[in-house]
Amino acid sequence: MPQPRKLHDRYFKQAKAEGYAARSAYKLLEIQEKRRLIRRNDAVLDLGCAPGSWLQVLDKHLGPKARIVGIDLSEVSADLSDRVVRLRGDIFATDPADFMAAAGFPDGSERRFDVLISDMAPNTTGHGDDFLSARLCERVLDLCAGLLRPGGNILMKILEGEPTPGVIARTKRMFALAGTTKPQASRDVSKELFIWGEGFKAPTAA
Repeated sequence: MPQPRKLHDRYFKQAKAEGYAARSAYKLLEIQEKRRLIRRNDAVLDLGCAPGSWLQVLDKHLGPKARIVGIDLSEVSADLSDRVVRLRGDIFATDPADFMAAAGFPDGSERRFDVLISDMAPNTTGHGDDFLSARLCERVLDLCAGLLRPGGNILMKILEGEPTPGVIARTKRMFALAGTTKPQASRDVSKELFIWGEGFKAPTAA
């Protein structure tokens, strides 16, 4: 007999106690502890940021010179400081220039984000969720060319399935180092996996 889903496990309760909008905060904290993908004063773009727990982690732990931008179709409900820029929009439709402007990068500047992160997931139906999730990850990888600095890092969630190896392979081609991890804060029954990449190999102009 399958085990009942534990809706109120220790990560849920810990998030409530510590003021995080969701348990996913501990996934980012654990991965950061292992990989150190984000430095203290980095410029970080959070794609699909609602309800805002990853933005809360960045807001709490990054330094005064850090730039923090998040975007989502839904409103961000998390308690955040004024330095966190929240955009409402679709990552497939938003002009990359809007992300640059939100970070305060001067027009025409070569400045880019140091890290792109994504905890996005599709509205799951049980049928084709892995393909929808892979499409979101492919969009994150597409955005790297215009938004991520050479040598920058990436972290994104994917729901495991048939297209997952292809997304991982593409990430490995684009980054000097890449791999996957599943943090303890992920539910045992969850199909989610996190793909990380270090050292973005930015495309060179022809």
